[in-house]
Amino acid sequence: MQIKQTEVMISTPDGKMPAFLCAPTEGNRKPAVILLMEAFGLTSHIRDIAARIAKVGYVVIAPDLYYRELPNNKFGYDELEPAKAMMWRLDFDKSVEEDIRAALAYVKSLPDVYPDKVGVTGFCLGGGLTFLTACKLSSEIAAAAPFYGVVLDEWIEAVKNITVPVYLFFGGVDPYIPLERVKQIESRFQEVGKEAGKDYTLKVYSDADHGFFCEERSSYNRSAAEDSWREVTEFFNKHLGKIV
Repeated sequence: MQIKQTEVMISTPDGKMPAFLCAPTEGNRKPAVILLMEAFGLTSHIRDIAARIAKVGYVVIAPDLYYRELPNNKFGYDELEPAKAMMWRLDFDKSVEEDIRAALAYVKSLPDVYPDKVGVTGFCLGGGLTFLTACKLSSEIAAAAPFYGVVLDEWIEAVKNITVPVYLFFGGVDPYIPLERVKQIESRFQEVGKEAGKDYTLKVYSDADHGFFCEERSSYNRSAAEDSWREVTEFFNKHLGKIV
């Protein structure tokens, strides 16, 4: 499928947020996916994923959540400490939620998007923020698929607020998200699910490390990356109703 790639600006309460927009060139209306970036910023890897998702039939927007610290807001994969420092400077309680709301409003305003068929996914930092989006903004989205996201305690508590299907992907040897934490997350879904029938799937790749989806990292795991790509595309096809 042919796609077009453009740089756009999204209005937020704190100013203009750059974003990378990918969309199929054919004219029918389509579902959309918000793609949330890694701790390293809006990297070439995230842009590549945006293009891959667009090529299977979705409008995709990847906002630059570090825009408040332009222009020095992108890092190589060997620059873990400054990337982590910038990540933890984010205001998860207010500003990031406003940024994600702005990205959602922007993509829903596009004439070629079905506004009630918007999913969200993300990797690393973006995986955690995808989880946060499901907790805080379930009424604004149709599905969520976080990849190896660090999940804060208060977000686990907020699982009770999730009303959309969720597919969570983790690595079994991820040093940042130990299996004990993954089990805690799953237990919370199971606990709440008894009451509310939560629609969730959680998959752990036993030999996969943090960042297993990224071929630019030493932790890349081909089998986990290929399987999770099949799984997430089927998940979005099911819950967003892909239109081609």
